[in-house]
Amino acid sequence: MNDIENEGSEHMSNPRKRPFIAALLAAAVAGGGAGAAIYAGATGVTNSTETVTQSAAAAPIVRTTATSTVGAIYAQNRPGVVQLDVTASSAKTFPFGGQAPQSSAEGTGFVLDTKGNIVTNQHVASAGSAITVTFADGSTYKATLVGEDAASDIAVVHVEAPASELHPLTLGDSSTVNVGDGVVAIGNPFGLDGTVTSGIVSALGREITSPNNEPIENAIQTDAAINHGNSGGPLLDLQGKVIGVTSQIQSDSGGNEGVGFAVPVNTVKRVATQIVANGKATHALLGVRVQTVSGSVAAALNIPEGVAVGKVETGSAAAKAGLKAGSGQKSLSGTSYPTGGDTITAVDGKAISSAEQLRGAIDAHAPGSKVKLTVVRAGKTRTIQATLGARTTS
Repeated sequence: MNDIENEGSEHMSNPRKRPFIAALLAAAVAGGGAGAAIYAGATGVTNSTETVTQSAAAAPIVRTTATSTVGAIYAQNRPGVVQLDVTASSAKTFPFGGQAPQSSAEGTGFVLDTKGNIVTNQHVASAGSAITVTFADGSTYKATLVGEDAASDIAVVHVEAPASELHPLTLGDSSTVNVGDGVVAIGNPFGLDGTVTSGIVSALGREITSPNNEPIENAIQTDAAINHGNSGGPLLDLQGKVIGVTSQIQSDSGGNEGVGFAVPVNTVKRVATQIVANGKATHALLGVRVQTVSGSVAAALNIPEGVAVGKVETGSAAAKAGLKAGSGQKSLSGTSYPTGGDTITAVDGKAISSAEQLRGAIDAHAPGSKVKLTVVRAGKTRTIQATLGARTTS
């Protein structure tokens, strides 16, 4: 179950290969318009770049020291972006004879380190048992699955490739990303390898749904064109650093309409590090069910504004810390809100105002971490320290 719970047809360009994008959402965002996508060849603002030539035969390495053009970012990172072909282990046999062809899917990934570990989406890596990785120069290698985490839609696969093929991308810090920042996506939409698109960060703090139906917090929304086959590829800032892994689109038609989402790189780093070390990832667990109480609701019902605790799970970190669940309820416009218990207003001194923010704050910690929860109880503000538990996902 979730650590914090809030109370209350895919396009196929080839019948044998399915370019992947996760959990295609059926409806467009209410009131949202189509974003403008700027494709390969578009230019950005260049403050400083340095080109270093290795040898007469080698391609130049472009190092960006500030913002760079889309072309320079592409040249810097393209060698580290790969195409994944994932094939089911066997063809389907029909009861009365005959076989359906093997199903296969395409996605994107990028090199994590010089040991041959590659990051992609869990929904890509889990599509079959046979994984082939194709590098920018066309070289292909069989890959093995190191581990996967459905809760974050992140997986790591491994290839035994020579060092000359392994060009790890630089991971950035998604907590420093701002709305309006320029971004670049590299991937393999519809099997068209090495495609680059660009745009801006359209919004931050979005909640998207993972393959196992758990919320992924703090997703990055972008208007850079994201299509089937981009899944698992890098979303880069204008310094050429990875700030997210492209994972989903929201669309009526099944194609890009200006709303794409990426798992934030801080989540990716935390999960991928655990997968490489242990073959799996764990997530912090507080163990409460909560309800967002907005300012208008708080005023109407005369209850504290914040995140009201509706239930505390037995034996959980919340229970051990002494968090108190609501003992009653009040309703407004058909929605019930817990009363008589704790209302969480901050985590580690940072104000929170919604269940989504609370989930994101907890998930940013490792299991075993201590967090300070600011709560309002019986009209008084107090601080409670909790040692977070762990939940393991597959």
